[in-house]
Amino acid sequence: MSVGERSIGEYLISSRSMAEYRAMFALGDADLTGRVLDCPGGGASFTASAHQLGVDAMAVDPVYRRTAAKIAEHVREEVARGAQWATDHADDYRWEFYGNPDGHHRMRRESAEKFGADIVANPRRYRAGALPRLPFADGTFDLVLSSHLLFTYADRLDYNFHRAALRELARVAKGEVRVFPLVNQAGDPVDELLPPLLVELESWGLQPRVGKVDYQFQRGADAMLVFNGGTGP
Repeated sequence: MSVGERSIGEYLISSRSMAEYRAMFALGDADLTGRVLDCPGGGASFTASAHQLGVDAMAVDPVYRRTAAKIAEHVREEVARGAQWATDHADDYRWEFYGNPDGHHRMRRESAEKFGADIVANPRRYRAGALPRLPFADGTFDLVLSSHLLFTYADRLDYNFHRAALRELARVAKGEVRVFPLVNQAGDPVDELLPPLLVELESWGLQPRVGKVDYQFQRGADAMLVFNGGTGP
């Protein structure tokens, strides 16, 4: 199938849980310290859960320009859209992590509710902003996480956008940057993007590496890109 035949349409505002973040970014307890950025944060409950662990986490996303109440409502609607898409295309996914489509929907729904409560109670944890230009100073975060935007939407985000976005993620990080997954919406490798971007990251002195993770929901999506923070040359 082509990307067009496997495109969810408008960017999905997903509500992934802390358990999913730990799995897809291979996060151990030692990684969850200091200041952490989730970019784009969408409707994920990662920031709320991280604060419960004593982590100074923040999320950034263009959707946060809306009021907290409207964001929470929209995120709940997006959970239903995402669940319907996954169920309709069940063969494109591996369900072991969730048990079945109902388990997936339940985890995302619970995560959305947690996110919605937290953005209302703690709006300062959520900043409006979008790649490739973020509203943070150089080296603000010890760890930067970015999921399901870069490479996923390779049908609409070109090489120059990816290059600028990766450089911006590196700029705001003083520790590592981790990006997941490394396939497009159709589950295809992004060979036109990833290899030359690795060369660019290496030329900036950011020591990029690709590593497998013990998580695969979308078939073929079982690796993340890791590189060091820094402004480069």
